Amino acid sequence: MGQTIFFNNADKTTSLGFRTKLKTFINKQCLKEGVRIETLQYVFCSDAFVLDINKRYLNHNYYTDIISFDLSEQSGHLIGDVYISIDRVKENAKTEGSLYMHELLRVIFHGALHFCGYKDKKPADVKTMRAMEDKWLKAYLKTIS
Repeated sequence: MGQTIFFNNADKTTSLGFRTKLKTFINKQCLKEGVRIETLQYVFCSDAFVLDINKRYLNHNYYTDIISFDLSEQSGHLIGDVYISIDRVKENAKTEGSLYMHELLRVIFHGALHFCGYKDKKPADVKTMRAMEDKWLKAYLKTIS
């Protein structure tokens, strides 16, 4: 199996260790959810970059930590792009009192979970999404410790 998950930089860069382990982990977790990743691209960028995407494609005029686009043509076979604002992730880590790397991983998992069908608009959905993020984060951190 060739590369299916990519980490790219737009106008921001970030250090992300254990990339191969992380890709393997995300692939396995998505498969457990019934989603086979064909291509999943994560793009690290700035608040301004994400705000531009938010305005241009979603008609939203606000900052967000993540925007995901499902480009799949076949159900259960994921082709997707995830844009992550490094500025927002750093800010959220400070606000939440968590480590930057844990917050970055949480957001990376959040994007994958959206593609697995998890939502985050209603309070009950947010609770479920957060529980899944925490579950994945805990499981992933065990693989690298």
